[in-house]
Amino acid sequence: MILYIIRHGDPIYDPDSLTPKGHRQAEAVGRRLSNVGISKIYSSPMIRAQQTAKPLAEMMHLDINIEEWASEDTAYREMSMDYHGQICWYWRLPVEEYVNDSTVKDHDNWYDMPSLEGHGESIKKGMERILACSDEFIARHGYRREGTLYRIENPNDDRIAMFCHEGFSKAWVAQLLGIAPHVFAASFDVTHSGIIIIEFPNNENGITRPRCLAWSDTSHIYEERLPMTFMNGFYI
Repeated sequence: MILYIIRHGDPIYDPDSLTPKGHRQAEAVGRRLSNVGISKIYSSPMIRAQQTAKPLAEMMHLDINIEEWASEDTAYREMSMDYHGQICWYWRLPVEEYVNDSTVKDHDNWYDMPSLEGHGESIKKGMERILACSDEFIARHGYRREGTLYRIENPNDDRIAMFCHEGFSKAWVAQLLGIAPHVFAASFDVTHSGIIIIEFPNNENGITRPRCLAWSDTSHIYEERLPMTFMNGFYI
């Protein structure tokens, strides 16, 4: 199985929607993924994610299935914090406080680090919720997690697309790959309409482990001659 995780296009956060540029990015994603044989399309309940999924759904004549657990609003409520008077996501903390020689080594108990200022338990529960929902979602498609590995219950070559968000996707993929979330969040980012590709190899021994084949792929942006900027910032 191959899982495509796509961040929404260039957004308007209030009201929740895409900009004209975001709609063009969504159309480019649709053309890109329509060539790989997508069999099922999922989206977070957020409008900007659904609008990004719509061109692909129309090209493939597929429904958009809503996954409530992929909501960015829910993740934000669980994992944001007041940091010196500023509300921010936990992975937006200064790198020198958040990822250093001490915290990198503390893979399992990083929620207790001083810079989280008492918000660690809430963040931990948010991460655990995403992991539990991920387990149900992946098991639905034939792969059941057992510790850090997955048992192949229904080997398949399905290609499924999930349209979601920056913060949610980083929290999710870190756990799929078994990487400490604070290190992952500080080290990886995904641009508007960036595509993450995760493979679940169908090994003969019946055990698999997801591996990342591409991160924040923007080949569709290049193909459509759209501006190659990272979140409307510097050119890439």
